[in-house]
Amino acid sequence: MNIYVSNLGFGVQNEELEKLFTPYGEVSSVNVIIDKVTNRSRGFGFVDMPNSTAAENAIKELNGVSMEGRTIKVNEAKPREDRSKSSGRNFY
Repeated sequence: MNIYVSNLGFGVQNEELEKLFTPYGEVSSVNVIIDKVTNRSRGFGFVDMPNSTAAENAIKELNGVSMEGRTIKVNEAKPREDRSKSSGRNFY
């Protein structure tokens, strides 16, 4: 299950996020999103856990937890929308 984590501190790295989720089960990947211009975290990331039960437990337990002085939000990731369809513009 892919998990969306938001309101992360700008100093949070992949390793710290992985360490937070590991007690709840196997973590197959972690990706803190980095701004290409500033090279800093954009304040959110994704954690992938192969076991759905473990992932749901992690979401329930970690949503609202304080990390680096910020209250993180943890939810199941939603599929990304196709930007070309959502812009409302027609390109010919």
